[in-house]
Amino acid sequence: MATSKSILNRVSFYLGLSLFLVVTLFPFFMMLVTSFKSAKEAISLHPTILPQSWTFQHYIDIFNPQIFPFVDYFSNSMVVSLTASVIAVFLGTLGAYALSKLRFKGRSMINASFYSVYMFSGILLVVPLFKIITALGIYDTELALIITMVTQTLPTAIFMLRSYFDTIPDEIEEAAMMDGLNRLQIIFRITVPLAISGLVSVFVYCFMVAWNDYLFASIFLSSASHFTLPVGLNTLFSTPDYIWGRMMAASLVTALPVVVMYALSERFIKSGLTAGGVKG
Repeated sequence: MATSKSILNRVSFYLGLSLFLVVTLFPFFMMLVTSFKSAKEAISLHPTILPQSWTFQHYIDIFNPQIFPFVDYFSNSMVVSLTASVIAVFLGTLGAYALSKLRFKGRSMINASFYSVYMFSGILLVVPLFKIITALGIYDTELALIITMVTQTLPTAIFMLRSYFDTIPDEIEEAAMMDGLNRLQIIFRITVPLAISGLVSVFVYCFMVAWNDYLFASIFLSSASHFTLPVGLNTLFSTPDYIWGRMMAASLVTALPVVVMYALSERFIKSGLTAGGVKG
């Protein structure tokens, strides 16, 4: 009886999991197959699941500068995302180390204040950031978006990294100090290598936020030459002639860097999340 119940529970679990995966992945599957359909077939009154005639024309079109300057938008997104992520991780490492390992007045209050970040929407930062950026004279530049993305991701980066640094025993640093290392040497020679999984997971998080940002990019960028991919895709979607295959192809290629980065760093993220949850 117990064995039959166990088998039934397992079958039910896998059936539920399969249904969940089908519902979750079906939109992405439709995006993929639509990107290979002809423009006429994509809007046919008699829709098909798989293309009747496969075509790569939409992928060719999005790399044609006369149709869609994908490479320019991709380069802008990559510069902004990588730069903002590196800065956020670097500053987050220093801030998280201070909150984790140093003892100073107001430390507990600062640690508790990071929870308040999750209480507010990013839209509330638009007006103050806009005033700061225009006062600095960097409106409609990649630097404006980089500063904005660092502002968006730094609190979470510090909060996450502090949890990883809390798992590193103080005895290791005390031994390093006895060997003559100063604080900066301890951070970059001992703490950072021991928390590399946490740094990778935080970097991926910051990159994903910057790569997918549309709100701030649409407000702080006005020249097409500075557009990032989310804003550029919006211009493609706003064209009078809706070519669904082209739009699906552009969307899939835009999502590819994040998927590849997450896949390559999955091992570090899993181990980092486990370590970060031990103590914090």
